[in-house]
Amino acid sequence: MKLKCDKGAIEMGKESTDHLLINVEDGIMQLTLNRPNSLNAFSPEMIIGLKEAIKKAGSDESIRVVTLSGAGRSFTAGGDVKTMGTVGALETYEHIGELNELILSIKNLEKPIIACVHGFAAGAGFNLALACDIILAAEESKFAMSFSQVGLVSDGGGSYFLPKLIGPYLAKELLFSAEPISADRAHTLGIINHVYPVHAFERECTALAVRIANGPSTTFGFIKKLVDQSLTSNLETILEQERITQATLVSTEDHKEGVQAFKEKRKPNFRNTN
Repeated sequence: MKLKCDKGAIEMGKESTDHLLINVEDGIMQLTLNRPNSLNAFSPEMIIGLKEAIKKAGSDESIRVVTLSGAGRSFTAGGDVKTMGTVGALETYEHIGELNELILSIKNLEKPIIACVHGFAAGAGFNLALACDIILAAEESKFAMSFSQVGLVSDGGGSYFLPKLIGPYLAKELLFSAEPISADRAHTLGIINHVYPVHAFERECTALAVRIANGPSTTFGFIKKLVDQSLTSNLETILEQERITQATLVSTEDHKEGVQAFKEKRKPNFRNTN
């Protein structure tokens, strides 16, 4: 099944032709940023299309995991440099408002999202990846908080995500310097999950998406929520949320199937039903 992104609207059964390619198959929604001639720099159409696709993923029970990648040579260069210097404060404020809604929709989606990064993830493109739940990278990838190069601060959540991953001192260094770091360096710092050789990258991204799609996606949604809440909650709050969630999940068919499969020494067949 394929979807079409057209000015933010999603239509079933048609291939995408605009700035975002969308494909849904076997429980996996594949989102591909599609402005390869601009290194997939953001456009209003792309951001709106992504928001609509994430909304669709949230409401469609057949979709269990989302992957995000870029067409051509890079993941995304973030903001479009060609339009910088030509827009005023109000237009910038409104544009970043749309970007903020996208970042929040990714964080609030109760399904895993995997960022598959190759080439450059720069500026808000880096932050788009940071908003996802898992980041996989090809070994030639580069990550850059490039905002200060053009006299700007981070947008898209970098000032929030990065210090929580690597601490405020390293975060400020990356934001001050705007110097790209390699995928290996990003992995060492704990920014990304895995680095793969270019020839194996697509295969590894697909394999992880399939593995997650075959898992208990309802449970994964709760896991995502609990981990994200832990960043701003105290231990007592998370302990109680775990308690409530566990009491809910023990009555689900997926829990029963998981226990039965364990006893029978076979792989569970999760159906994500209550």
